Amino acid sequence: MIIVSKCFTGACCRYDGGSKPDEEIARLVREGKAVAVCPEQLGGLPIPREPSEIAPDGRVMSRDGRDVTENFVRGAMEALRIAKSVGATHAVLKAHSPSCGCGMVYDGSFTGKLCKGDGVTASLFKANGITVESH
Repeated sequence: MIIVSKCFTGACCRYDGGSKPDEEIARLVREGKAVAVCPEQLGGLPIPREPSEIAPDGRVMSRDGRDVTENFVRGAMEALRIAKSVGATHAVLKAHSPSCGCGMVYDGSFTGKLCKGDGVTASLFKANGITVESH
């Protein structure tokens, strides 16, 4: 069983109310081989919402200056609970996201610049032995 970012299934859960559909990933979910999660939604954030990025100090900040770190941590913890409950050992998550990004995330300046790092959920998954792949 794998965990996938819910936006890959066509669910409109991204910050802008959109999705990033991927037919192969959606098929895995339909076949019961993958479970889709949206950590930001699980953390209580609305759809749509202001975009957020990880600031240099590690907090997750929305573009309008709100500290949404607590929402991101809560969503990551719930996503991990789901992953553990289904025995997931692998995750395919949305690249560059402050939740799901793996290896590279936006740098907190809201200018489209990337920096090395992991999103909150990707980092928690890795710390708990779940292999994370960005897509």
